[in-house]
Amino acid sequence: MQAVSEVIRSGWLTMGPKTIEFESEFARFIGVQYAIAVSSCTAALHLSLEAAGVGPGDEVLVPTTTFTATAEVVTYLGAKPVLVDVDAQTLNLDPADAVRRITPRTRAIVPVHFAGQPCEMATIRELSEKHGLHVIEDAAHSLPASYRGAHIGTLSELTAFSFYATKTLTTGEGGMITTNNAAYAERIRNMRLHGIGRDAWKRYSAAGSWHYEVLDAGFKYNMTDIQAALGLVQLTKCASMREQRCQIAARYTSAYQNMGSLEPPTLLANRESSWHLYVLRLRDSHLRIGRDDFITELDKRGIGTSVHFIPLHLHPYYQDTFGYHRGDFPVAEREYERCLSLPIYPGMTSEEIDCVIEAVCAISEDHLA
Repeated sequence: MQAVSEVIRSGWLTMGPKTIEFESEFARFIGVQYAIAVSSCTAALHLSLEAAGVGPGDEVLVPTTTFTATAEVVTYLGAKPVLVDVDAQTLNLDPADAVRRITPRTRAIVPVHFAGQPCEMATIRELSEKHGLHVIEDAAHSLPASYRGAHIGTLSELTAFSFYATKTLTTGEGGMITTNNAAYAERIRNMRLHGIGRDAWKRYSAAGSWHYEVLDAGFKYNMTDIQAALGLVQLTKCASMREQRCQIAARYTSAYQNMGSLEPPTLLANRESSWHLYVLRLRDSHLRIGRDDFITELDKRGIGTSVHFIPLHLHPYYQDTFGYHRGDFPVAEREYERCLSLPIYPGMTSEEIDCVIEAVCAISEDHLA
């Protein structure tokens, strides 16, 4: 609140020096050369695909288990999102299924680090090099996370982060693109603000000029200094907030790992999760109650939950537009039907964690098959 108040009192509210400072600090935190702040992760994905040259007639591989933004941005460019099934253990994109869906039109692949656990990036990198594909990571869930000791945001050509209200770092709304490619960074800076030269924001400052040049038909995707002020403070707490999430996840897993009716998430070796989500799965054969009724029982006990995600191929738009049907992605469908996301956020008290654990265990025990 103090940081935001200082920005308001400065008189500079939209994109300006605070946004540039946030970009610099974020790049340093991740360990990349360039970070470009934008209005959302959706904008970050759109600009990344555009910078990589994705256009009409191209195809882009996207996991079906993700939020619609990951795939919808592909359509903004006149390209086709080609859905891919997921790995049963992690719910991340399955590289083996991705290979089967590559065609001469395939231009890029967008791995989503589901719930905060990094995808199998070594395999994805090999796949992309073999088939000449751009890799643009959807890291909406994975700040901060790492794969084989390297921060997510440093592994591929372009990575898109989300700062939406529910994310591990929030600016209310907002996003960031990281890259080590100077040409991509320059293109994205121009295109995020109407295609005007990279320092267009300075034209309202003492150092700026009224004169500007429109270099391309760009977008209105810039961040504001008010948002950046929030982000800068959040960034100083990013590691400690992740540690709190890790502690909650550890308590959940310890409580559920020996229950035959419950399947806690598995964190694979050589990677660190941000634990944006804690996705618990029910073992249907051990219970007389389904996922939806399980959620209802938790709600009765005051425990709020959600489901991440309804696979894209089950939504009317993707069925009507691209011809997908129920049954096309069996792993994603099977895991969707038995998963729910439990509360996990910094500031959860020990008593609240105990309350969730006790409710989940009680419902499970009351409905054993």
